[in-house]
Amino acid sequence: MVDRINTDQVGRVREAALAELITWAGQQLPRLIDDVCAAVCERISLYRGDDVVPREDLHRSIALNLGFMVSGLGDPGVSPDLAAPSETGRRRARQRAPLPEVLQVYRIGCSMLFDALMAHARRDDWPGTTDALLDAASTLWRLADEHALVLTEAYRAATAELVAVQQRRRSALVEALFTGRPVRDAGPWEVGKLLGLPLDTKLVVVAAETCGLAEESLIGVERALAEQGIVSAWQLTPAMQAGVVAMRDGQSATVLTTLRATAGARTGVSPSYVSLADTPRALHLARTALAEIPAGETGVRVFSNSPLAALVALDPDEGRRLAEEVLGPVVSLPQEDRDALLDTLHAFLHQGGSADRAARVLHCHPNTVRYRLNRIRELTGRSLSEPLALAELATAAQAIRMTTDRS
Repeated sequence: MVDRINTDQVGRVREAALAELITWAGQQLPRLIDDVCAAVCERISLYRGDDVVPREDLHRSIALNLGFMVSGLGDPGVSPDLAAPSETGRRRARQRAPLPEVLQVYRIGCSMLFDALMAHARRDDWPGTTDALLDAASTLWRLADEHALVLTEAYRAATAELVAVQQRRRSALVEALFTGRPVRDAGPWEVGKLLGLPLDTKLVVVAAETCGLAEESLIGVERALAEQGIVSAWQLTPAMQAGVVAMRDGQSATVLTTLRATAGARTGVSPSYVSLADTPRALHLARTALAEIPAGETGVRVFSNSPLAALVALDPDEGRRLAEEVLGPVVSLPQEDRDALLDTLHAFLHQGGSADRAARVLHCHPNTVRYRLNRIRELTGRSLSEPLALAELATAAQAIRMTTDRS
């Protein structure tokens, strides 16, 4: 019985000492809030100016959270009000304040509150104060952990929302470049600036098939390019992932290497261009390059830099008509003969009109090349030695390579 009375007395003494600590902490809150705010501004460079988190906002947040900490010390069994840390987490995310610095404010506040309680307990030395201080410490750090967890979850949720909003906005701006339509009287130059595209660089458009419905095939391509110092902006549609890539001199090889490393489906790349106003045309050429890759294959194809190729690509129907009119008799041959003549014509045109160099590319005798070219002349009625006929044959050959159904 005596032991139980003594235990009850010790408990009452501890409760009285804890109540005194909490009362004292409540009285000291205004000064403690100012001290914590000053310490935060001194120790964390982010808070020294008002450009990210205004000083008044910081002071209000510290006041709310320290107030909840002190009130929570009095009744450890009651669930703390977590609205304050949740609201702080969302607001700091919107302010773009880094999460580690935000959590450091909590640690500084809790540490200074505990130091103040400990200093008061040592100074007054009330009966049961040491036990009360230990109880307060346990509750304080539990509350701090709960608050930090809620703040972190709110911060990350708000950050995810901001990222999603930013991605939707960037996608809409890329769409404006692809269509060439002005956005609120803003032309391509203004749109490119909003996307962060350097305006003194060369540009290419990349178009890739999606692996599934609205499923990226160039996974992580924007990050991978950014790691190489290359800025890009992307749009995802149900059937295509397309982007505008800004390249400085010497970066074209890096872009192609990155695309080949990330490509999971057919991917076409436009020729380089300078003016953002030409983006719709570049998108068309990138999609044309994509279509030249056989269906079901994975690869990256760059559209030819030849203006002739671009001319044919911009009017595929006219290209097909031209191919039929000029090279119809060749196209009508059995596949083996047709492919041999067309490959020879292509090699001859791309080897400077030299039968010898074309033969080396085709791994055959120069006389074989000359024989095949003569057959083309007989079938089409056009001589490769006549400038106008040569232009028609070259254009028709380009059209066939671009309009032949490879799917």
